[in-house]
Amino acid sequence: MRFLADENLNNHIYRSLLLQRQDLDIVRVQDVGLYGKSDSEVLTWALLENRILITHDVRTIPALALEWLDDNRTIPGILLAEQSAPIGQIIADLLLIMDASEQSEWDGQIHYLPL
Repeated sequence: MRFLADENLNNHIYRSLLLQRQDLDIVRVQDVGLYGKSDSEVLTWALLENRILITHDVRTIPALALEWLDDNRTIPGILLAEQSAPIGQIIADLLLIMDASEQSEWDGQIHYLPL
């Protein structure tokens, strides 16, 4: 699976995923030149690069994604990690997603973590 970690994603989640899955294909927004870019630019990049977006931005990302869907546009898979949720549960759910599903199953989907 291929992931894009939004600039606001807790680095403990990012680092823990990499420690548990050294071969994980995950990049951070700040590492691919998207730091400070608009949500639209981030979603577009994730879509073009076939990456599932993991973000804590439950305020603006879902609204933008729904707007795109209303306009018959494609969205990348989006996993919205609740800020108040235990980090361990979010990590466990992300590992479960990696183990129990395929990348394509998340295309056009928006889901909240924890599951």
